[in-house]
Amino acid sequence: GLGPKVFEGEETDPETGEVVPIRLESTVLPETDTVAGVEVLVLREDDYVDGELVETALDYFAQHRDGSVYYFGERVDNFENGELADHDGSWLAGEGDNLQGVIMPGDPVLGQIFKQEQAPGVAEDEAKVVALNEAVTTPSGSFDGCLKTEDSNPLEEPVVIEFKFYCPGVGLVREEFPEGHLDLVSY
Repeated sequence: GLGPKVFEGEETDPETGEVVPIRLESTVLPETDTVAGVEVLVLREDDYVDGELVETALDYFAQHRDGSVYYFGERVDNFENGELADHDGSWLAGEGDNLQGVIMPGDPVLGQIFKQEQAPGVAEDEAKVVALNEAVTTPSGSFDGCLKTEDSNPLEEPVVIEFKFYCPGVGLVREEFPEGHLDLVSY
């Protein structure tokens, strides 16, 4: 399988105002799984804040023949002080009213809006294509022809906007959010 993609950055702790380092390790697991009757690729994402593991998620994806990549949900383990705290944020397509979302359309166009998560009341993230030909530089290199999305979660009040940059042959390389940013450092 592919080696992990490692992202590093920083965010401001909303309670203390302190800027802390963050790190995300994203690894495609060798075995597939099945969600809602569909064979899915499994991506393991480990989130660290200030060196401490705060979340591990298994994300489920499948690519349609039209090139669109669908998101079938995630199983989330949230940690506090090294102990498993809860599974908040978990959802799977096919359970209750949950439907798979679109992480990336096969042929994205400027201004297009797509629902990445369709788990009513749990996960309803959506993205809008705001640029199709961005240049991005991160510690892992310089990338051209990147797609930029404006992501929002309508369940949050006030709604927080994040920007993500996806580059050809690499995928996600940068996230920008109000508290900080995350950049691809190795892949």
